[in-house]
Amino acid sequence: MGQTEGMAMVRIPTAWRGLSGRQGEVRVPGATVGEVLEHLGRLHPELGARVLDERGAVRRYVNVFLNDEDIRFLAELATPVADADRLTLIPAMAGG
Repeated sequence: MGQTEGMAMVRIPTAWRGLSGRQGEVRVPGATVGEVLEHLGRLHPELGARVLDERGAVRRYVNVFLNDEDIRFLAELATPVADADRLTLIPAMAGG
């Protein structure tokens, strides 16, 4: 693959912290956003199922930010991750 693996800090939304052992942040290895999210899913399967669908795509009701950038405006799951990067998971809010 050619990329060195980074260690991203993944911020877990308050509503999902029960799925991450009550952790607000989890340090996860990966060279890309997709690898980090896949590894997060192996560490915390229920949380991973909330973030990625069965095809490995980010669920449409979840927004993922790398530092302050929405990954949809970067290279999505192929976006490279470096040490000290921060991924933030934000579930969309529904209601009216």
